Amino acid sequence: MLGVSGMRGIVGGSLTPDLVASYAGSFAAYLRDSLGRTPKVVVGRDGRAGGEAVQASAVAGLLSAGADVLDAGVAMTPTMGVLTDRLGADAGVIITASHNPQPWNGVKFLLPTAGGRHAAAPAAALASKIIERFMAGPVAWAESASVGKLEAAHLGVDEHIGLVLDRLSELEGGSAAEPGEGMKVVLDSVNASGIGGGRRMLEELGCEEILHLGAEPTGLFPHEPEPTAENLVSVAEAVREAGAAVGFAQDPDADRLALIDDRGTYIGEEYTLALCAMSVLEALKGAGKAGDAVLAANLSTSRMVDDLAERYGARVVRTPVGEANVVEAMLRERAVLGGEGNGGVIWPGVTLVRDSLSAMALVLSLLARTGEPLSGVVSGLPSYAIVKSKTPIPSREAADPAIEKVASAFGSHRVDLQDGVRVDLESERAWVQVRASNTEPIMRLIAEAPTRARAEALVKEAEAAIAGG
Repeated sequence: MLGVSGMRGIVGGSLTPDLVASYAGSFAAYLRDSLGRTPKVVVGRDGRAGGEAVQASAVAGLLSAGADVLDAGVAMTPTMGVLTDRLGADAGVIITASHNPQPWNGVKFLLPTAGGRHAAAPAAALASKIIERFMAGPVAWAESASVGKLEAAHLGVDEHIGLVLDRLSELEGGSAAEPGEGMKVVLDSVNASGIGGGRRMLEELGCEEILHLGAEPTGLFPHEPEPTAENLVSVAEAVREAGAAVGFAQDPDADRLALIDDRGTYIGEEYTLALCAMSVLEALKGAGKAGDAVLAANLSTSRMVDDLAERYGARVVRTPVGEANVVEAMLRERAVLGGEGNGGVIWPGVTLVRDSLSAMALVLSLLARTGEPLSGVVSGLPSYAIVKSKTPIPSREAADPAIEKVASAFGSHRVDLQDGVRVDLESERAWVQVRASNTEPIMRLIAEAPTRARAEALVKEAEAAIAGG
């Protein structure tokens, strides 16, 4: 798959060494042409088994196309954002398939934003230019004198952790923040890139005891890596058995975070952004600044964020799905926080990349500020049920007829066509969306309502509209 989120495929199948080298080489050529000089690129991988080969292919392509490469080894995707900023690199290349299953891997790019302050996923228009460069044909490989240089990156996850701690201190009014003091927590890193940084982050936040699952650097996932309820049954059991205050579950590249409460109940990814938003807005309220705050979230994210913003006098900007789209809105609106309902939280003072470390810090900060258990905080949030369904499609374009049918069937309600179709049923405090995935060959149907029965009914209504011709 090739799109705004980069390239993904099955290792040894659709994702071959020559394809990866060619894709990375095309990116280096694009950078060289854009900059008019030798580009400097940081490269890291998410630690999944087999990633060394994919990274070696990408590095070979970058070097052979004339880019200098800084090798960061195994690194979390948000850490790669920090390193790209701090090392003064022109771009970052991450070898990751994010939440995709074990056989998958991929290549993702980071580029400086318009302001040049932080690296982020390229916006759709820029991603399209990079893809066009790749599709245009073979790369003009450099002669030996012009081949790039390979060096080890001299910075690591410490830079990332330090930024999170600095931003947390600022949020707390300049005091040294150890919101996890005395807490017992469970962390699941699925044997991938979040192992070192996740644990050290929790230690720095003062957590008294950390039960670390998936902490073997084998790259072999102990369960399916997407942090969903069905995949985290064993983690929820560990939280209950340990009597932990919270369970944190990272995905392989550690840009997403799911939560399990003190009762061992899977709270899920939708609550991650809501709780982090509440943490920031609570702190800003104390400083009298909550009313000026802006949050950014994509159209597939729970309306809990909107309800919280209303509670604090803040506002929410909605965007199409895709990290780059959220970041673009955050920069435009000077948002204090952004993210997506997949557990991806973007704290702009740290990095413009979804970041599980920032999310862990903000959740612990909220618990420390309220003095309530996580289950108690969640019970005070607006209650919704969100239902997600998906169906295979041969291409993104194959979703277009379905989108048109749903827009027509729900035409009496507010219809948003930024990303597929989202219909808001304001009187019911509910919505339904149909869109093509950016990362998998599927069409997603998502609905949210105050009850699960109504959310399921909305998905069925959308399915009926699609099937109705």
